[in-house]
Amino acid sequence: MSPTPFSPDRQASLGYQVNRLARLLAGSLRARIEPHGVVPGQFAQLLALYDEDGITQNELCERVQVDQSTMAHTLKRMERDGLIERAPDPADRRRAIVTLTPHAWSLRPALTAAAAEVNAVATRGLDAAEADAVMSLVARLIDNLVGDAPLAAVE
Repeated sequence: MSPTPFSPDRQASLGYQVNRLARLLAGSLRARIEPHGVVPGQFAQLLALYDEDGITQNELCERVQVDQSTMAHTLKRMERDGLIERAPDPADRRRAIVTLTPHAWSLRPALTAAAAEVNAVATRGLDAAEADAVMSLVARLIDNLVGDAPLAAVE
């Protein structure tokens, strides 16, 4: 009897394989973006700020689905590395507005090209329909887990 996708056999385990894929994607991305002074743990924040610069730390947490303590640590490193600046929110001085530095903006073409290259490597050999199917299936899996009651309590 062959293992199912939900078998405890790690090679046939969806969780194991997706985790392995995520680590491989992160490693491939790291190799391409570290020369620019950026690490994968900062990448989602940069992408979110490229989409909408000048948002609060809380808004950034919501956009990238990271808890406040993790975000505070990441932003501290990003500030140290000259990627972001934080300033008090004029509407509520207890909150900080996070903005990208000119240096971070100058990295955008190289960083987005690096991500596109990683995605191209990962989907090499897939035709457009297969790549679309993978993305659709992954989106469905994410939706299933986001709707899972125990996970919702964690978030």
